[in-house]
Amino acid sequence: MVKRLEIYKCEECGNIVEVVTAGGGALFCCGKPMKLFTENT
Repeated sequence: MVKRLEIYKCEECGNIVEVVTAGGGALFCCGKPMKLFTENT
């Protein structure tokens, strides 16, 4: 499940996605799951 305002990046092509509406499932790009970015503290 993706949550609102999470940021994901495709490790294959570098596309970046910010979630604006939460929903079920997972984000995919280039046939692979996108990686969730975590906040830097």
